[in-house]
Amino acid sequence: MKATNTRFIVLAGLCAAAALAYLTRNAVGTAESTIRADLGLTKEQSGWLSSAFFWSYALCQIPAAALSLRLGARRALPLFAVLWSLATALFGMGGFASMVVSRALVGVAQAGLVPVAISVMARWIPRAGQGLASGAFGGFMSAGSIVGAPLTAALVLTCGWRPMFLWYALPGIVWAVWFTRWFRNHPAEHGAVNEAELQMITVGSERAQNVDAKPPAMPWRLLMTSPAMWCICVQQAFRSAGYIFFGTWFTTYLQEARGVELITSGWLTALPLIGDLTGSLLGGAVSDAVLRKTGSQRLARQGIPAIALFVCACLVFSAWFVSNALAAVLIISLGMFCAAVANPCVSTVMMHVGGSHVATVSGVMNMCGNLGAAAFPVVVPWLLANAGGWDAVLIGFTALYASAALFWLLLKTKPNMFDGTSAH
Repeated sequence: MKATNTRFIVLAGLCAAAALAYLTRNAVGTAESTIRADLGLTKEQSGWLSSAFFWSYALCQIPAAALSLRLGARRALPLFAVLWSLATALFGMGGFASMVVSRALVGVAQAGLVPVAISVMARWIPRAGQGLASGAFGGFMSAGSIVGAPLTAALVLTCGWRPMFLWYALPGIVWAVWFTRWFRNHPAEHGAVNEAELQMITVGSERAQNVDAKPPAMPWRLLMTSPAMWCICVQQAFRSAGYIFFGTWFTTYLQEARGVELITSGWLTALPLIGDLTGSLLGGAVSDAVLRKTGSQRLARQGIPAIALFVCACLVFSAWFVSNALAAVLIISLGMFCAAVANPCVSTVMMHVGGSHVATVSGVMNMCGNLGAAAFPVVVPWLLANAGGWDAVLIGFTALYASAALFWLLLKTKPNMFDGTSAH
């Protein structure tokens, strides 16, 4: 019997959610200079407006993962999508204080997306294809940003930034309705999955167990004292802080440091995100291929990101010496392509070590990453005022990726480490 392909529709649904989340998440960064001028904000206030999302997003990772275990992904993900859509609409209707609150609410609502999506992929995608699936999921995050950067700039100029956020609230609600009606928490529960596909997904895996079975208690002490978990979390903090530069200050950097107009800066902002998209897709495919060829988890899932992130740091630093705006952005974009090669490996490592706790472990990892992302938008104005302007920001950006590469080299894992098993 030929296997059905329902798992790919599941993956496509997750990718669509990722794209919509990042479309709404990063729109504030593209419109930052316009919003700041319209409301008479300082750059420090604008930095807090951007970071409000990431503080709540980071701190709600573990509660959102816990809620998803209680509700199941079929109900949790649509709930999150409706909430972030309503909060996005609120952003376009108030003053500074209510906008800060709405950004924080978007962070709360989107906090569960990554840990729940990783747990869905662990349940629905065979191990040998998890790298490519993770790459697609991460790539579509960038796809939302790629579409969003020039689209946001165009909408700001044509209809204004307030109506734009009202329009951006609609797609997430449509997605939530579809996902609730079509998705099932386990492949065995879905009528479109035949026996051949079910065997492909679950054979030789704990995913064949009853999805409704209560998982063992989370070993928090083991998690908090695990050197591998510390390495995973610290590298994620550095990588997220580096990536979020493109969702917050990069458009302003192009305008102020490179003399680029708003609409042009919107298009140029898309170039590093295109690098991130293609790098995520290629990184997942390469990582899966290396795993199939060598059987080495360490080489396929850890060696590749360490090398890629170091090359990224070198490329970003070299852009400091380039005066032409387009050339500098292209070099930075190539660096982001290399950094994105590491993206799928993060999710696959979570699936590898998390066992039945994959959603919670992923939530802890993503929380740490977004604490880094929350800090960087606030640090940028300080660097501009006290440490040498945009050059200092670019050097700090380089240091973040070099540090992430180091922690990938230090990382050592074993399968299902938080379930107490040690088979490799």
